[in-house]
Amino acid sequence: MGNLKSQEVRRRAPRNKTITLTGKELLRYRQRLIHLSALATVEEITNKTIHQDLFETIRFLPESFVDLLFVDPPYNLIKNFNSNKFKGMPLDAYELWVDSWLNPLRKILKPTASVYICSDWRSSATVFRVMLKYFKVRNRITWEREKGRGAKTNWKNCLEDIWFATVSDEYFFNSKAVMLKRKVVAPYRDGSGRPRDWFEEEGERYRLTYPSNLWTDITVPFWSMYENTAHPTQKPEKLLAKIILASSKEGDFVFDPFLGSGTTSVVAKKLGRRYCGVEIDEFYCCLAEKRLEMAEVDRSIQGYVDGVFWERNTLPSHQLRSCKKSNFSCRQKKSAAELLQEQLV
Repeated sequence: MGNLKSQEVRRRAPRNKTITLTGKELLRYRQRLIHLSALATVEEITNKTIHQDLFETIRFLPESFVDLLFVDPPYNLIKNFNSNKFKGMPLDAYELWVDSWLNPLRKILKPTASVYICSDWRSSATVFRVMLKYFKVRNRITWEREKGRGAKTNWKNCLEDIWFATVSDEYFFNSKAVMLKRKVVAPYRDGSGRPRDWFEEEGERYRLTYPSNLWTDITVPFWSMYENTAHPTQKPEKLLAKIILASSKEGDFVFDPFLGSGTTSVVAKKLGRRYCGVEIDEFYCCLAEKRLEMAEVDRSIQGYVDGVFWERNTLPSHQLRSCKKSNFSCRQKKSAAELLQEQLV
């Protein structure tokens, strides 16, 4: 089975919701992966996970079919990704490496496509320079990671960047789809006593605000979250939901060349987009396929409810009230993985 290894079955805390794979699941999900050896059509790769080296895959991809390209490449660090290890390199070498896959990926983009590329503080300027060669760079999103180790001789690193660019001046962006619902601390009223720019809902005061390029409402996946996997740099579903909702329409095609454990494809599926991802590690590919199957049972996204995004740690009470009022599958009661397992028995 090559590098395909199941995770050890071990006793774990009841609240540990990390997604794992059994040996049988590995064999089953492995059959769903595809490998390209000739020029593929859009239909052949739609809603698929490609298990292959990206540089080999690119030459077999069709042209001009992607509406949204999301890239979360290995940062310029030493990092183990299961069967693969990425080694840090001098900044000029890292810049050449980024260029080596971004330039050829341009062929898959529609003239109206949007591009988002992740980076840390070390590689952010490098990514910007490469993107500037090929695209119209629109903005830099900085998002706060509330996790991370402290540092005695430096500032704690708790942020990452996402560069936003477009192929041309004709592109789609829907800011109303990514409104943030904030609690109002100091509610102002007009001369008639009516709320100014806020509203009351179930005893709480809220304000809907347009999205900015500083995101402080993101929670990095951890062991008690249903989306968590063993991937070391897994991006949150909430983060991808913001990008996909803002820069694509239902039915659009979302592509991720460094898919990892599948977050981009999973969120694209939950939001009614077509998708495809490339990942070199077979185990991560199988995790992605399991998560895609789980998404058929549960399409909820942590922190995104009723068509708006909620600030961190402000959603639970509302979510519990909603569960009591309706019959939809509630995360507090049973996970998608548990429901999926019941269907397979």
